[in-house]
Amino acid sequence: MIRNVLGSLVALLGAAAAVYSPFRNWYDGRHGSEYRIQDLFNGITATKPGDAGGSILIPLAFAALITVIGILLRSRLLVTLAGLITIGFTVLWMVRVGIAQHSLVLSSNGSGLGLGVAYAMVGGVLMLLGAALMRGRRVRAVAPAPQPEPVPGPGPEAWGTGAHPAAPPYAPPAVGQPIDQPYEPGAEHDTLSFSSADLPAELTAPEEPGERGAPGGGATRARPSGE
Repeated sequence: MIRNVLGSLVALLGAAAAVYSPFRNWYDGRHGSEYRIQDLFNGITATKPGDAGGSILIPLAFAALITVIGILLRSRLLVTLAGLITIGFTVLWMVRVGIAQHSLVLSSNGSGLGLGVAYAMVGGVLMLLGAALMRGRRVRAVAPAPQPEPVPGPGPEAWGTGAHPAAPPYAPPAVGQPIDQPYEPGAEHDTLSFSSADLPAELTAPEEPGERGAPGGGATRARPSGE
């Protein structure tokens, strides 16, 4: 918060210096407001603009407006852009004047570069410094979705007291106790075993001696159990 306020004040001071600079001496006693905006692109001439609206005050005032918008939005990018515009147009003017005058001097008697150029350059530097001091807008982090609270269970002190269900102890099967096994074809449980008590009485009755082997004799007949 403090950095944003400090950076905003520095940037505003730079914007004020940039807007004030065209009304001061720029070169050989000629104010910046007496240079036409088109002279920055076509070459410096002795023709003066009809009013300040057609002078190099326009880009500097535009840079000051961007500075104010950047401060309101707390945008470091806009304030930085304003500083670059101010310095860029001032350097462009210096290049055009150097080409037109074949020299660019700085003298104490006012015949060379004046204070207006210094105000413009210092204003652009203050805008960049203000942008560096500002923290900008903070991006609010999206809060994560609330997680369900785990249900607390009984602690280790409750184990063995009946409060915590314990698994039944493992008991090995006794000797001779049948163990359920999955069905496997061809295993021992495929063989069917039964006793003679499960057969019909005709098959279990004792045989009577017959004429086995005699001509015309039949097979031995089984004697019923009641005879």
